Amino acid sequence: MDQIFIDHLLARGIIGISENERSQPQDILINIVIFTDISKVAVSDDIEDTVNYRSMAKMVLAYANEVGRHTVEALAADIAQLLLKETGVRGVRVRVEKPGAVRFSRSVGVEIERWNP
Repeated sequence: MDQIFIDHLLARGIIGISENERSQPQDILINIVIFTDISKVAVSDDIEDTVNYRSMAKMVLAYANEVGRHTVEALAADIAQLLLKETGVRGVRVRVEKPGAVRFSRSVGVEIERWNP
């Protein structure tokens, strides 16, 4: 299975459970792997024959910036479901991180993988 990736997409949104975390937007790092078949676009060289990573990134950013979830787990699941609805997407791996959320760590987060039936 071929993979299209979006690495270190930086969103600014509300995420967390404490009042302090929910009082202002925080950095949220999102990494995405989209499992798809690129054989058609490899021959045609036509963007219409593939998953458009630019439009996927815009959709994910807009969602993460606005949704206001409590957990990275819920945000990752939401993003996976959004992406799986797109034509040509067979599966996704989504990693969501909160930089600086735990003292002495660069970031904490979750990584999930979901597939279309």
